[in-house]
Amino acid sequence: MEKLHINTQDKRGFINRNIYGHFAEHLGRCIYNGIFVGKDSSIPNINGMRTDVVDALRNIKIPVLRWPGGCFADEYHWRDGIGTDRKKMINTHWGGVVEDNSFGTHEFMELCRQLDCEPYINGNVGSGTVQEMSEWVEYLTFNGESPMTNLRAQNGQKEPWCVKYWGVGNENWGCGGNMRPEYYADLYRQFATYVRDYSGNKIYKIACGANSFDYNWTDKVMEIAGRYMHALTVHYYTVPSGEWSKKGSATEFTTREYYSTLKKALRMDELIENHLQIMHKHDPENKVDLIVDEWGTWYDVEPGTNPGFLYQQNTMRDAMVAALTFNIFNRHSSRVVMANIAQTVNVLQSVILTEGDKMLLTPTYHAFDLYKGHHDATEVYSHSNPGLTGEEDDKIQGFSASASVNAEGHLYITMVNPCDNKALPVEVSIEGMDAKKVTARALAGGITDHNTFDEPTKTKINNFDGITIKDGKLVLTMPPCSIVAASVS
Repeated sequence: MEKLHINTQDKRGFINRNIYGHFAEHLGRCIYNGIFVGKDSSIPNINGMRTDVVDALRNIKIPVLRWPGGCFADEYHWRDGIGTDRKKMINTHWGGVVEDNSFGTHEFMELCRQLDCEPYINGNVGSGTVQEMSEWVEYLTFNGESPMTNLRAQNGQKEPWCVKYWGVGNENWGCGGNMRPEYYADLYRQFATYVRDYSGNKIYKIACGANSFDYNWTDKVMEIAGRYMHALTVHYYTVPSGEWSKKGSATEFTTREYYSTLKKALRMDELIENHLQIMHKHDPENKVDLIVDEWGTWYDVEPGTNPGFLYQQNTMRDAMVAALTFNIFNRHSSRVVMANIAQTVNVLQSVILTEGDKMLLTPTYHAFDLYKGHHDATEVYSHSNPGLTGEEDDKIQGFSASASVNAEGHLYITMVNPCDNKALPVEVSIEGMDAKKVTARALAGGITDHNTFDEPTKTKINNFDGITIKDGKLVLTMPPCSIVAASVS
């Protein structure tokens, strides 16, 4: 039996809801046909945004959305995507397709309005100019008289928008310019100087951080530019094979590949710890936050699809990756203030897939749904001592959990049994609270189970009645490959 101990009086970090954030790039069918179909589409929409997609994202309380990239951000010129005469371009990073810029600044802000989420805009450092970025901020947020506000009004938006989160470049160590960290740090200082606060809008400036385990990037950027930023990012993708040329299938994999994927995903904990230590060296007061604004699984694309569109299916393995990662983020919530899964629709570890007028929710979507009870709650102490599960060199801890208390004093617990074939009895002792009532929901299935347009609800959340209170403790048995979310009052 797995024993989990929780102390509701031992409060840890505030779990910023933005940890459960999302990322939508002009890549494949993420924006076009995934989120945006245009006002004249026969697919139900409001101002061009698919109503089914918007409703689904609102259900998981999407807190923040990053746009327009990704690699696309550093070849995107925002003026091409405003007004009635929009300039077409080639999306050189993703498939070589024509980008008509019909989804631009106004459309993105309208999408965020419909989603009731915070916009996170990533500016162009790789191929843009300081003036271009400065004027974009002014166009969006200034409320006075200026050429930019006049242009915004001319394009139908008189009042300024509120934009808090602003990324100064993306992956500038790679697709954003192949820069050295010292060079980028100096550029960041220059660009960030002109990302100004207008009309009461306070910008939270985000610097481009490292690729996975590149600790030298973090060290140099923090040393040179740390005092000019609010947050630094890091990107980490889980590639089952570890080889980018042959990453592995999204749906056809062995049990060993299942565990190797989870083992690689769990390295997120090590990654965060090490980057935070380096940041602390240059910022002992911990003024600079850490943001993981690209993360998730990355497989070979689905057969017959454009390799530049990064379209992949999504199984219970992905739900396990998401849940285990969420528990890591929750444990680091005092320093990790935002994370953005890649990507929202039809790209990489999507929460939604679309095909024409059809839409389905992936197992990863359901993981987000089960974890929304942690939004803006306070993480509390939880401890277990799980044994190992897995195969040969790919063994992982056989249980993972996190717990939080919300503003009303209710306890929320998320538990993961990653074992592919064994149920797990669990006993939860709770200190500092007298448990009177418990309700729970669960997601469970075979490791390769996934939803298709022919069978869109094969994996779904169900009410979980197999949890009881006995002698003040919660008692349950978790199915194999499952997530259980319990609310205790």
